[in-house]
Amino acid sequence: MPLWTIHHSPGIFTDEDKHALAEQITDRYEEVGLPRFYVVVIFREVGAGDIFVGGASAPKTARIEIAHIARHLPDSASRRRTARWVGDVLSPYLVRDEIHWEFHIDETSEELWMINGLVPPPARSEAEKAWAANGRAAPY
Repeated sequence: MPLWTIHHSPGIFTDEDKHALAEQITDRYEEVGLPRFYVVVIFREVGAGDIFVGGASAPKTARIEIAHIARHLPDSASRRRTARWVGDVLSPYLVRDEIHWEFHIDETSEELWMINGLVPPPARSEAEKAWAANGRAAPY
């Protein structure tokens, strides 16, 4: 599962921006074979006085944490390509008005992950394809 947690100052994203960005993120992961419901995007607005960068108040800031669990990037080239893609996805929303923004991607063991109490099926397996087709977790 990719989990995107987007911490941001007030006014950085409109409701329309949030919807469009979540759709774009989900579409990309679906293109590489993940079920859409694996993708979770959380927007967390943080008060302008509650974000500090380098010890100084940073009222126009976005900090994005991305956790990859369902798939891991196999090599340096894949990691660089993914980081560029993330930057390209975020840029239209954040490259403006002197916004400070950054992101990082963590990879968590899929052995430490469950959905609705079920261990997700192996990557690209028939069971995972069935989960994707049905849009939900189910015993397999």
